[in-house]
Amino acid sequence: MFQDITIEEARKRMEKKQLTWVDVRSPSEYRNATIPGSVNIPLFNDEERAEVGTIYAQAGNRAAKERGLEIFSKKLPGFIEAFREIEGEKAVFCWRGGMRSKTAATVLDLMDIHVYRLQGGYRAYRKWVTGLLENMDFHPVTYVLGGYTGTGKTYMLRALASEGYPVLDLEGMANHRGSIFGDIGLSAHNQKTFDALLAERILQLKNAPYILMEAESKRIGKVVVPEFLMENKARGMKIMIELPVEERVRNILDDYRPWENKEACIRAFQSIKERIHTPVAKEIEKDLQTERYHEAVKWLLEYYYDPRYDHSLGIEETERVKTIRAGHTDEALGQLKEMLKTAGLPLH
Repeated sequence: MFQDITIEEARKRMEKKQLTWVDVRSPSEYRNATIPGSVNIPLFNDEERAEVGTIYAQAGNRAAKERGLEIFSKKLPGFIEAFREIEGEKAVFCWRGGMRSKTAATVLDLMDIHVYRLQGGYRAYRKWVTGLLENMDFHPVTYVLGGYTGTGKTYMLRALASEGYPVLDLEGMANHRGSIFGDIGLSAHNQKTFDALLAERILQLKNAPYILMEAESKRIGKVVVPEFLMENKARGMKIMIELPVEERVRNILDDYRPWENKEACIRAFQSIKERIHTPVAKEIEKDLQTERYHEAVKWLLEYYYDPRYDHSLGIEETERVKTIRAGHTDEALGQLKEMLKTAGLPLH
């Protein structure tokens, strides 16, 4: 017989041995929000789930169960084989720990494949995440990377993270670059996914001697950053990155690749067009339409992003600021590493 398991119990087991979360909900539910690191082995695809739901509404629970069993029975061999291929312990979940996860766990148990079932399903996990973030006591020494748009702040943070530095990559968790053009070429995460990734990362960093993060605003795309992180940012040591304009333009073009998303760039520009002096705005729009992206980016930096950043510096506290000046991004990264080393900060 399968066993129910709580989030807390599952996390304790994960500290000792491998445990894979398996989301048995439909693909669209999985894409919308899930437990980070989980795999999707659905009982029903989106169309089948809609069909069973319609039958439930029109003919009742028994008819819906019978149709669901008919659909699922045809998938059993592939469903079971998918679970056999997962090494280590496994835990299944659906939306609220109901019929779908119970059916999956029961069938797998009959085939001698032991799985846990998450008590309360994804809904319980979401409640755990929100409770964790609402009551979070996380105020480590914080180093905050700032600087004009295009100075490679995100690039440097990710390079440091890959080497084991304690980095909190908020833009990565939001899957958004934090600007009006920030979701171009990306599929921005919703608040549920952002919160889950953030909670998991903070637990990984809870014993870190310090953290590195970017000077983000309260909102990144459509997600909102918790207040305790904004407080950490305000109290942290600021490290300002300064690079030549041409290097910044190159960084932006490498990151956004506007030639692959021409129409999206033009649409995004419409939302800020009225905030830019009309003759300049017309030049930028023309450059975007004619794919003169280097020129468009230079205009945007000079007449939109840089003035806005200068204004934000004027209203924020400017104490505890260190500056890195470099000719290119990797040189700045090297200086940043040396700065952290000089401060006696370990990698972990």
